[in-house]
Amino acid sequence: MRNYEYKGCSANKGGIGFVSLLTLAFIVLKLVGVISWPWIWVLSPIWISGLITILLVIILFIWLNKKK
Repeated sequence: MRNYEYKGCSANKGGIGFVSLLTLAFIVLKLVGVISWPWIWVLSPIWISGLITILLVIILFIWLNKKK
């Protein structure tokens, strides 16, 4: 990781995340022929994490509206 500093601000440049790494591993395993899963399951880390994010946003929205 590189740490950039500019006028007192710093930013870390992150690497590949867990979901991306898992998706990449599933794609490689599918293309090499180790797994014979349908593509919907090979790409499942992407859409499952997306669904979890959407669910959390909906729960947060409901919770904030009940708080009013």
